[in-house]
Amino acid sequence: MLVVDLSRYVPGPFATRELRRLGARVVAVEPPEGDPLRLVDPAWHGALNEGKESVVCDLRAEPELARALCERADVVVDGFRPGVAERLGLVAGEQTVWCAITGFGANGPHEQRVGHDLNYLGWAGVLERGGHPPVPFADYTGAFAAVREILAALLEREQTGRGARLEVSMTDEAAHLYAPPILTGAAACYRVYETGGGGRLTVAALEPRFWRRFCDLVGLPDLPAFAPELPELEARLRERPLVEWLELFDGEEVCAGPVAARTPLAGTAPALGEHTEAWRAALTG
Repeated sequence: MLVVDLSRYVPGPFATRELRRLGARVVAVEPPEGDPLRLVDPAWHGALNEGKESVVCDLRAEPELARALCERADVVVDGFRPGVAERLGLVAGEQTVWCAITGFGANGPHEQRVGHDLNYLGWAGVLERGGHPPVPFADYTGAFAAVREILAALLEREQTGRGARLEVSMTDEAAHLYAPPILTGAAACYRVYETGGGGRLTVAALEPRFWRRFCDLVGLPDLPAFAPELPELEARLRERPLVEWLELFDGEEVCAGPVAARTPLAGTAPALGEHTEAWRAALTG
């Protein structure tokens, strides 16, 4: 499968990275200055684009190469606002599955509104209880939704022989992330706690028996699981370092664990425009 990625930054490249992991050949069409993520975060860009091919094309001044790629592609992913691809003359082939990853979807009051992940999460209502999310949830949910819809459309193409035009709204997908307060820090039995020495412990003992065992092990039996605050538990957990709590909980059914450090992103993206001439020759020859 040939996948052409017309997007930039995170949602589209994340989606096409997943398609590449599933076996697709992915060509990233970049502007002459490159995907902005190359400069914003080279390591992240490398992790998202390793193994892809890079074709440079100025879509406004010389869109012919991109048009030819789109006509050849099995799948096209774009991250434009609604109407931009059409204005650029980028159209799908008869069997192409084209997926637009948009901020707000088409035909709504916000379809031309600019934004990024944090904006979509705010509009979706998932930031209602405050705090800055640790990962770009709207970008990722939009990307996974695109992969889901693309794979379904490719399966349908096997039966009909026809491509499809798809659209994913990152705001709508992010709205599905809503969780009740009990799962977002409002209950003592489901929270991240500080331990001695700066480590952090996750406690997710929603079931009564898990919570009772946890309380017994820390020496504070009969604590109310769904209390909004338990200062005595917070103080107790700070008395010992994380490694000692983990040793105590090892083998016990308590739903507790560490906040582990993430290995830094790694990967090598293709050089900007590395595959441009090869594709130009293939499409015109």
